Amino acid sequence: MAMIAETSESDTRERVVATAERLFREIGYQKTTVADIARLLRMSPANVYRFFESKRAIYEAVATRLMGEVETAATAIAFETDAPDTRLRRLLSAIHHMNAERYTGDEKIHHMVAMAIEEDWEVCNAHFERITGIVAKVIDDGARQGVFATPDVSLAAMTVTTAMTRFFHPQVIAQCTAKPGPSLDQMVDFVIAALAPRLPAK
Repeated sequence: MAMIAETSESDTRERVVATAERLFREIGYQKTTVADIARLLRMSPANVYRFFESKRAIYEAVATRLMGEVETAATAIAFETDAPDTRLRRLLSAIHHMNAERYTGDEKIHHMVAMAIEEDWEVCNAHFERITGIVAKVIDDGARQGVFATPDVSLAAMTVTTAMTRFFHPQVIAQCTAKPGPSLDQMVDFVIAALAPRLPAK
């Protein structure tokens, strides 16, 4: 019975998060209230608060869900069997395209993510750390195989994710769309070249 109850609670939490995300897309992050979410779910606001202690907690859960989808896709690429440089290229490109699609293609969701970043939500920091860890996994594979030359994998991963800010960060992606700068492929080429072993001087 306890397991059934736990499953039911988990399902309800998921329904709350899915409904909140739907409303964020339809009427916006700031205009959505817990009462709106409860009404669509045909439950009382008090019942919603049983699963989330505050409205902000619901917003954070939606952000975590969106970011989690990117992390899942990135992890799958990181554990493929292709050459590390091929995987890294695919990984960096996938993160960019998923972030651009999720956050800059939908103005209302973009506003939610922008507010999360401005308020320094812990979910954003945790997401950045996980993405950096996924990148580190591929760089470590490359270092072990001699494809990459880096004495400090963790530092290299942080450097790569920082270098890709223009293509990873939702706000920067939106701000830089029409501004001059390297293309995604050019930036990825630069990153991979920076990780490659140096040729001996002639």
